[in-house]
Amino acid sequence: MNTTKFTVGQLARITDTKTVTIRYYERLGLLPRASRNASGYRLYTPEERDRLLFIRRSRALGFSLDDVRQLLGFSDHRQESCAAVDAKISEQLKQVRLRISDLQVLEQELQRLQSCCHGGVIEECRIIESLSQAR
Repeated sequence: MNTTKFTVGQLARITDTKTVTIRYYERLGLLPRASRNASGYRLYTPEERDRLLFIRRSRALGFSLDDVRQLLGFSDHRQESCAAVDAKISEQLKQVRLRISDLQVLEQELQRLQSCCHGGVIEECRIIESLSQAR
């Protein structure tokens, strides 16, 4: 039987997560309430560490906390069809592609503005002039 336990500080270090974030995830119910030792310190199991890493990876992929909650639900029912997981990933990919498209438009506009600059003083700055005009 594995009896490894981590304090919140240890868990924070090994998962590269702030302690306040770990407590926040606990309050939201994404992580189960930690057991406590005789001194009142939170103690986390390797399973809770793995769950926190799952949350961190999901957040790094841009999933909202509600999405993470749903993904955790899927993970907790491993015998179910993965169709819902596939759909969730497809939707996230669609959203990422939309953001990339929006960022490319933004990039082009910033490049256009940058090409307006001919040095000189702000009073004659074509970038400031362009930003001041209604489109």
